[in-house]
Amino acid sequence: MTEMEIGVIVGSLRADSFNRRLAKALQQMAPEGMRFKHLEIGDLPLYNQDDDANPAESVRRLKSEIQSADALLFVTPEYNRSIPGVLKNALDHASRPYGQSAWAGKPAGVVGASIGATGTALAQQHLRNVLAYLDVHVMGQPEVYLQVSDASFDGEGGIAREDTKQFLQGWMNTYAAWIKTFISR
Repeated sequence: MTEMEIGVIVGSLRADSFNRRLAKALQQMAPEGMRFKHLEIGDLPLYNQDDDANPAESVRRLKSEIQSADALLFVTPEYNRSIPGVLKNALDHASRPYGQSAWAGKPAGVVGASIGATGTALAQQHLRNVLAYLDVHVMGQPEVYLQVSDASFDGEGGIAREDTKQFLQGWMNTYAAWIKTFISR
């Protein structure tokens, strides 16, 4: 397998968020040849079009990291039936100025975890709508909307339940094969 660098964007700033834990658990399931780089979005200023000509260093860094990644993995919670503001802010920054989007053409996977019964389904749908406009090629199936608790993760940061672990392993295998088709083009 060709070495692939995956840029991971977690939509939660909390250090021990369920979604950050899910991102790390998925990394443990990745096939050989996949490297993961967590892209920082918490230090970005609020998007302001007046700053397009002279973006902050954190914005330039994020755009550079996205451009150097072979693929993206979005792991998002659901805030008020949508994506977190910090994630939308990152999407806006890296898509600007118009015609200079770092997102365009990138393959991506979208997953999420929540304590709620809908397990981030609405947030993911909103995120998929934005990503479609930004020309990000999001894997459609399978979808991952996990309802989680602290008991969902084991002591090593992996997934505790065997059936959930098998489901996520299947997702990761499909994701790896899917993004490989974009890299080999």
